[in-house]
Amino acid sequence: MSHPRIERSAGGVVLRRIDGEQHVLIIRDPYDNWGLPKGHLERGEDERAAARREVHEETGLAVNEVGAELGCIDWYFRVDGHSVHKFCTFFLMRAPRGDATPEVAEGITECVWLPLDQAIRRLTYDNARAMLQRAADVLQEDS
Repeated sequence: MSHPRIERSAGGVVLRRIDGEQHVLIIRDPYDNWGLPKGHLERGEDERAAARREVHEETGLAVNEVGAELGCIDWYFRVDGHSVHKFCTFFLMRAPRGDATPEVAEGITECVWLPLDQAIRRLTYDNARAMLQRAADVLQEDS
Protein backbone atom coordinates (compact mmCIF):
# COMPACT_ATOMS: atom_id res chain seq x y z
CA MET A 1 0.00 0.00 0.00
CA SER A 2 1.43 3.38 -0.97
CA HIS A 3 1.58 6.32 1.37
CA PRO A 4 -0.79 9.21 0.71
CA ARG A 5 0.52 12.27 -1.09
CA ILE A 6 0.77 15.26 1.27
CA GLU A 7 -0.76 18.58 0.16
CA ARG A 8 -0.74 21.89 2.01
CA SER A 9 -3.21 24.73 1.82
CA ALA A 10 -4.22 27.80 3.79
CA GLY A 11 -7.35 29.79 4.38
CA GLY A 12 -9.03 32.48 6.37
CA VAL A 13 -11.68 33.11 8.96
CA VAL A 14 -12.59 36.54 7.57
CA LEU A 15 -14.26 38.91 10.02
CA ARG A 16 -16.16 42.15 9.65
CA ARG A 17 -18.17 44.17 12.15
CA ILE A 18 -21.72 44.71 10.84
CA ASP A 19 -24.20 46.71 12.92
CA GLY A 20 -21.87 46.42 15.92
CA GLU A 21 -21.71 42.61 15.78
CA GLN A 22 -18.84 40.42 14.60
CA HIS A 23 -19.70 38.56 11.36
CA VAL A 24 -17.72 35.91 9.49
CA LEU A 25 -17.63 35.24 5.77
CA ILE A 26 -18.58 31.74 4.68
CA ILE A 27 -18.70 30.35 1.15
CA ARG A 28 -20.68 27.65 -0.63
CA ASP A 29 -18.79 25.26 -2.89
CA PRO A 30 -20.03 23.53 -6.06
CA TYR A 31 -21.32 20.60 -3.96
CA ASP A 32 -23.61 22.92 -1.91
CA ASN A 33 -21.38 22.58 1.14
CA TRP A 34 -20.68 25.61 3.32
CA GLY A 35 -17.08 26.24 4.31
CA LEU A 36 -14.31 28.78 4.62
CA PRO A 37 -12.20 30.27 1.83
CA LYS A 38 -9.02 28.24 1.38
CA GLY A 39 -6.70 26.83 -1.24
CA HIS A 40 -3.30 25.38 -2.08
CA LEU A 41 0.06 26.98 -1.50
CA GLU A 42 1.85 28.00 -4.67
CA ARG A 43 5.59 27.38 -5.10
CA GLY A 44 7.62 29.68 -2.84
CA GLU A 45 4.52 31.01 -1.05
CA ASP A 46 4.12 30.92 2.73
CA GLU A 47 0.85 30.04 4.44
CA ARG A 48 -0.11 33.64 5.30
CA ALA A 49 0.40 34.82 1.73
CA ALA A 50 -1.52 31.83 0.37
CA ALA A 51 -4.42 32.44 2.76
CA ARG A 52 -4.65 36.12 1.72
CA ARG A 53 -4.45 35.23 -1.98
CA GLU A 54 -7.04 32.45 -1.75
CA VAL A 55 -9.54 34.66 0.11
CA HIS A 56 -9.14 37.25 -2.64
CA GLU A 57 -9.41 34.70 -5.46
CA GLU A 58 -12.53 33.02 -4.06
CA THR A 59 -14.40 36.08 -2.77
CA GLY A 60 -12.88 39.18 -4.39
CA LEU A 61 -12.13 40.65 -0.95
CA ALA A 62 -8.87 42.40 -0.21
CA VAL A 63 -7.88 41.41 3.32
CA ASN A 64 -6.23 44.28 5.16
CA GLU A 65 -5.10 42.28 8.19
CA VAL A 66 -3.88 38.69 8.59
CA GLY A 67 -3.81 37.99 12.31
CA ALA A 68 -3.44 34.98 14.56
CA GLU A 69 -2.90 31.49 13.23
CA LEU A 70 -5.97 29.55 14.37
CA GLY A 71 -4.74 26.05 13.74
CA CYS A 72 -4.58 23.34 11.12
CA ILE A 73 -7.21 20.88 9.96
CA ASP A 74 -6.57 17.80 7.88
CA TRP A 75 -8.53 15.31 5.83
CA TYR A 76 -8.05 12.51 3.34
CA PHE A 77 -9.48 12.17 -0.15
CA ARG A 78 -8.78 10.31 -3.36
CA VAL A 79 -7.80 11.73 -6.74
CA ASP A 80 -7.34 9.52 -9.79
CA GLY A 81 -7.07 6.46 -7.56
CA HIS A 82 -4.41 8.03 -5.30
CA SER A 83 -4.83 8.89 -1.64
CA VAL A 84 -4.14 12.49 -0.61
CA HIS A 85 -3.67 13.78 2.95
CA LYS A 86 -4.46 17.51 2.94
CA PHE A 87 -3.41 19.92 5.69
CA CYS A 88 -4.93 23.41 5.82
CA THR A 89 -3.78 26.18 8.17
CA PHE A 90 -6.29 28.95 8.93
CA PHE A 91 -5.69 32.55 9.98
CA LEU A 92 -7.89 35.17 11.55
CA MET A 93 -8.41 37.96 8.99
CA ARG A 94 -10.23 41.25 8.73
CA ALA A 95 -11.82 42.76 5.65
CA PRO A 96 -13.71 45.86 6.83
CA ARG A 97 -14.67 47.02 3.32
CA GLY A 98 -15.59 45.63 -0.05
CA ASP A 99 -18.26 43.35 -1.43
CA ALA A 100 -17.74 39.60 -1.25
CA THR A 101 -18.48 38.13 -4.66
CA PRO A 102 -18.42 34.38 -5.27
CA GLU A 103 -15.80 33.46 -7.86
CA VAL A 104 -17.64 30.95 -10.01
CA ALA A 105 -14.44 30.05 -11.90
CA GLU A 106 -13.03 28.91 -8.52
CA GLY A 107 -16.18 26.84 -7.88
CA ILE A 108 -17.65 29.22 -5.31
CA THR A 109 -21.42 29.62 -5.70
CA GLU A 110 -22.26 31.96 -2.80
CA CYS A 111 -20.62 34.20 -0.17
CA VAL A 112 -22.51 35.32 2.94
CA TRP A 113 -21.67 37.26 6.10
CA LEU A 114 -23.21 35.72 9.21
CA PRO A 115 -22.86 36.34 12.94
CA LEU A 116 -20.32 33.87 14.36
CA ASP A 117 -22.87 31.66 16.11
CA GLN A 118 -25.01 31.35 12.96
CA ALA A 119 -21.95 30.69 10.79
CA ILE A 120 -20.83 27.89 13.13
CA ARG A 121 -24.23 26.23 12.72
CA ARG A 122 -24.30 26.72 8.92
CA LEU A 123 -20.89 25.21 8.14
CA THR A 124 -21.01 21.72 6.65
CA TYR A 125 -17.73 20.40 8.00
CA ASP A 126 -16.94 19.75 11.67
CA ASN A 127 -13.26 20.65 11.21
CA ALA A 128 -14.18 24.05 9.71
CA ARG A 129 -16.62 24.55 12.57
CA ALA A 130 -13.71 23.97 14.97
CA MET A 131 -11.77 26.80 13.26
CA LEU A 132 -14.70 29.18 13.75
CA GLN A 133 -14.96 28.16 17.39
CA ARG A 134 -11.23 28.82 17.79
CA ALA A 135 -11.71 32.26 16.18
CA ALA A 136 -14.53 32.99 18.65
CA ASP A 137 -12.23 31.95 21.52
CA VAL A 138 -9.41 34.22 20.27
CA LEU A 139 -11.82 37.15 19.95
CA GLN A 140 -13.09 36.50 23.50
CA GLU A 141 -9.49 36.44 24.82
CA ASP A 142 -8.76 39.76 23.07
CA SER A 143 -11.79 41.56 24.50
